[in-house]
Amino acid sequence: MLQSGSYQAHPHKIALIGNYLPRRCGIATFTTDLVTALAKENPEGECWAVVMNDVPEGYRYPPQVRFEVNQRLLVDYRLAADFLNMNRVEVVCLQHEFGIFGGEYGAHVLDLLSNLRMPLVTTLHTVLQEPDPGQRAMIKRIAKLSDRLVVMSQRAKQILMEIYGVAAERITMIPHGIPDVPFVDPNFYKDQYGVEGRKVILTFGLLSPGKGIETMIDALPAVIQHHPEAVYIVLGATHPHVKRDQGEAYRLSLQRRARELGVSDHLIFHNRFVDLKELCEFLGAADIYVTPYRNREQITSGTLAYALGSGKAVISTPYWYAEEMLAEGRGRLVPFEDAGALAEQVIDLFTQEVERHAMRKRAYTYCRGMIWKEVARQYLDVFGEVKRERESVPRPVFRARTMGTDIREAPQPKLDHIIRLTDDVGILQHAKYIVPDRDHGYCTDDNARALIAVMMAQEMIADGETITNLACTYLSFLHHAFNEENGRFRNFMGYDRHWLEEVGSEDSHGRAVWGLGEAVALAETNDLRAAAQELFEKALLALWDFRSPRAWAFALVGIHAFLSRFGGHSEVRRLRERLAGQLMRLYREQASEDWPWIENILTFANGKISQALLLSGRALGDAEMQQAGLRSLEWLMEIQTDPKGHFVPVGNKGWYPRGGEKARFDQQPIEALSMIEACREAYETTRDSKWISQAQRCLEWFLGRNDLKAMLYDHKTGGCCDGLQADGPNRNQGAESTLVCFLSLLHVNQLRGRQLSMDTAEETETQASQEAMIHGR
Repeated sequence: MLQSGSYQAHPHKIALIGNYLPRRCGIATFTTDLVTALAKENPEGECWAVVMNDVPEGYRYPPQVRFEVNQRLLVDYRLAADFLNMNRVEVVCLQHEFGIFGGEYGAHVLDLLSNLRMPLVTTLHTVLQEPDPGQRAMIKRIAKLSDRLVVMSQRAKQILMEIYGVAAERITMIPHGIPDVPFVDPNFYKDQYGVEGRKVILTFGLLSPGKGIETMIDALPAVIQHHPEAVYIVLGATHPHVKRDQGEAYRLSLQRRARELGVSDHLIFHNRFVDLKELCEFLGAADIYVTPYRNREQITSGTLAYALGSGKAVISTPYWYAEEMLAEGRGRLVPFEDAGALAEQVIDLFTQEVERHAMRKRAYTYCRGMIWKEVARQYLDVFGEVKRERESVPRPVFRARTMGTDIREAPQPKLDHIIRLTDDVGILQHAKYIVPDRDHGYCTDDNARALIAVMMAQEMIADGETITNLACTYLSFLHHAFNEENGRFRNFMGYDRHWLEEVGSEDSHGRAVWGLGEAVALAETNDLRAAAQELFEKALLALWDFRSPRAWAFALVGIHAFLSRFGGHSEVRRLRERLAGQLMRLYREQASEDWPWIENILTFANGKISQALLLSGRALGDAEMQQAGLRSLEWLMEIQTDPKGHFVPVGNKGWYPRGGEKARFDQQPIEALSMIEACREAYETTRDSKWISQAQRCLEWFLGRNDLKAMLYDHKTGGCCDGLQADGPNRNQGAESTLVCFLSLLHVNQLRGRQLSMDTAEETETQASQEAMIHGR
């Protein structure tokens, strides 16, 4: 640890990246407190924040917040890097926690960090001892981009060195900051909260099931038997993300538990987020503070640091941070989820008043070096160090990014027109311009596509309630479309809600299975997943006798998605092998060097065939199948790319027969999507970035890079023209075109984020191989 108080030339302009109050989370509180403390200790300089928003509208931030990033939008991270560079920030300090950045494993933030021109200091709020490969790759990449890593415990430093291979000299231990409060008698504040004359146990923080509050409630009957004046205060609102997904179910379950145990008169909930002043007063009123957390790997805890810094007698479960902080008699540890042991320690500390006060003094004294003033000085010293180190090496010349080097921007997907086309039955097939056309009713094809679209959109669109409601509508349509008597989906329904057929096409059945499989894989609630799974399993039987190759391909994509969630389902695995084998057999029978295809004519959704071969070959370990997918996809891109470089899908007025002429028009949006999906799978298979460029080429067909240089995407509503005809776009914005454009935007945005995370993993694997070779020598 650096010695505070030693003179260092501090940077003039410092920016922190993280969350910020009034957003309610631990990182927001930490970042806000650190910015405030740094500004006080470095009054001649500037210190402000770049913040992550988990909702599009953001929050009412104070002036210390200078730039806001929609955490789901990759483009915002690059803009944040530009903002920091152009403002000549001297040092950036990242507050890293899994879950606050967009992309796989939060990989979007790498696009920000890798484009910074100034030194980077990263504070790691979570350091996992047993990370999965993605988490490990993410931390190793951040470590490589950072000039220094800051951790808040010695255990975290040890893990970084042993598990992530970070050199000791690049890690600095700076404790979690705490407010500077006096050592007071708890009785001073008790009357303020109506607990005068009672022995107060306190837990505070945002509520979630991992907090283990139920263990303390289970301990209360024994505590009350010995100390009937005891009261347990639970201070804090339910965590916003828990409340969004589960409402107040956890808090209500705790209250029900207390009533069942007969301790409701000894339990007080304060269901609100309190400011620092009130928090310190609550802490002042507590005799004992408990953290009965359930996660052993918790490497830091702001609430525990605050309690110790206030001079509280603390009892905790033995998560890593607690083991370190409560050593040498500064607190007591009890086993996880052991209410009896917790009760025993509470009773003992209430009984042994002298020992309780001695423990309080030891904790308070130990934490004097953790007050925010001292912590800010240590951070400023680190900032000064990395600035001088960076200045001692030649600085790369700054080059402004041109359109040739920058990532091409894509519109943010919008639900507006999808919502307009959707009523309480499902999504309508057609539109007259932007007005829903009721004459043609609904179809299973479009409702399956719509289900996939909203499931995928969860990652990029924060309106969870709207997404869930739409998903329920489309899933309900598919349930109604399924004919239990013959095991098949009906496809077309009139606006009068009468089915126009008893059996739909094989292709529509395959699309329904695709949509249901994606719903099983992507649903964030067990109820949605269960509803999709039930219908998915019913729909499988008919697939064994299907003859349509595209129905096989649609179903294979859904099966692959389903198995990503339930990989051990034997019947589904057997069906995948059967359908993939049939598709591959067609390829062997029909394909030639100049016509690597399964049929003698190219028609619609051609990319889906290549995608199905690729993902099935990868899953089954079949190299020949993967090669067939790649070869067919390369050919499709070749014959559908104009010499000028833009995408030209096969037209539906004649298609493209073997040995014949390829129709130029009418060009349909579904072709662009099927190619984008296949390119995404090709990238997953090969990690060759050319497939990202090809996917981008197909996306740009919607955005005006086409034969007629016509914009097909409606930036205002998120709708899409129904196709490109020889005389211009079909201006009707129906469901199929709108949904495939929406899905295309989602895929390309996610593909860019995937590239960041895969590049990170690949770099980590290469580094590990090099290290193994060195050690092997």
